[in-house]
Amino acid sequence: MRLAANNLEHIEPKSNLELPEPAHLQLPEKVLQFGTGVLLRGLPDYYIDKANKQGVFNGRIVIVKSTDRNRASDFDEQDNLYTVCVKGIEDGRKVDRYHVNAAVSRVLTATEHWDAVLELATSADLQVVISNTTELGIVLKKDDVIAGNQAPESFPGKLVSFLYKRFQHFEGSEASGLVILPTELIGDNGGRLKAYCLELAQINDLGEAFTNWLTTANDFCNTLVDRIVPGLLNAHDKRKAASYLGFDDDLMIMSEVYSLWAIETSSERTRGILSFAKASGRIVVTPNIERFRNLKLRLLNGAHTFSCGLALLSGFETVKEAMENGFFERYLNDLMVAEITKTLVGDDIRDEEAVHFARSVMDRFRNPYIEHRWESIATNYSSKMMMRNIPTLLTWYERFPGKVPAAMALGFASYIYFMRSEQTGEDKYVRNNYGKQILIDDYLAGKMYAHWQTTSCEEAVQRVLSDDSLWGTDLTKLHGFEDAVMNNIRKLRTQTKLNSNKATV
Repeated sequence: MRLAANNLEHIEPKSNLELPEPAHLQLPEKVLQFGTGVLLRGLPDYYIDKANKQGVFNGRIVIVKSTDRNRASDFDEQDNLYTVCVKGIEDGRKVDRYHVNAAVSRVLTATEHWDAVLELATSADLQVVISNTTELGIVLKKDDVIAGNQAPESFPGKLVSFLYKRFQHFEGSEASGLVILPTELIGDNGGRLKAYCLELAQINDLGEAFTNWLTTANDFCNTLVDRIVPGLLNAHDKRKAASYLGFDDDLMIMSEVYSLWAIETSSERTRGILSFAKASGRIVVTPNIERFRNLKLRLLNGAHTFSCGLALLSGFETVKEAMENGFFERYLNDLMVAEITKTLVGDDIRDEEAVHFARSVMDRFRNPYIEHRWESIATNYSSKMMMRNIPTLLTWYERFPGKVPAAMALGFASYIYFMRSEQTGEDKYVRNNYGKQILIDDYLAGKMYAHWQTTSCEEAVQRVLSDDSLWGTDLTKLHGFEDAVMNNIRKLRTQTKLNSNKATV
């Protein structure tokens, strides 16, 4: 049996399976969403569906897709229903839940259905725009044609075209403005999208009245999304889920238990529109989301980056594999709880809050259902180290100037040693790791390779740490840090795989 609206009544109820009622399929279209990606379906769409089932938001989503992944017909064949499998660890216990999502009403393709997309702009029911077009989606394409019959190429262009149609239809009514929630993983995502929309409006001479309406009637909110959604199930897990649930679902996705959607706004009107936030304490609507960004960036992302080199040098392929090693688990705990949290605590983040978040990250890293590969985490290793971890390291030395952060020093040493590569072609560098070649997918790989072309390991480390073009500062000036990094690299050069829970570095 295939998941579809007319088959819902034939699905056997289960204590860990949440199903929609027929009325949920008839709710008005209140949300326009750009993107069909698994993060959107596993977080914003997940919570809108939960709100609908609680009788709170009572609105469905029209999705506009621009890629070949997840064809519109795939959704049509299942009446836009799909299952979210929530699997992971929460408070030390395994979680295994299934949610059939009925929040999506239609899936349109921008190139084929642009007229239908613009028709939605005339709907009085519409309240919210959500997007996730990847970090490369919020870009300014100055030659986008806004008022034509074809969809503009860029996402900001599509959004301006849609908003201009709405402005014209409702004659600039203040009440017709929308709440716009970009979830792309870039800083100031709402502010940046708004700036690009305004510039495109000016380039296309859409008029001062429209730009005023764009600015005053619409709320472009900065947002932060945090949930690991690996995506479609593999063939084995898909068959196993279908056997348990009693239906096939080609759109079924998996997500971890943890989730956070932080939305930045000071508007009471926006708070009222975003009533789906009442469905879960994991949606936070607040005037400032910076503390949530810092917790995620420094503890989740930062810990990934600090530990990535050590994991790869130890022969681990996935995060969950590394977390089964006693030494590695202790290292991560020391890194986050004993060091990184100490750099976060301040007026807006309490010590217990930072430690609680660190503990939740440990649970997420232990998730036995998620195959999170260290090679993927190592992509753009150098820029991640700079953006995520250098601010943490510098804050540590501001607060504890005479104390070397041992776990950070080991993480940095592992990064430097892992980036000791071989050049196999023009701008191509690899690391030979336990008989396997790992491509160094890092635009600074050439610079790191050049730093290692020296007569001694000590000189290479000194050159890397003192390179302020990499770090914005000379890290050799931090008390004891260079010596700690060098001592760790000496150990890493002789250390075998961390194949023992008693291993030390």
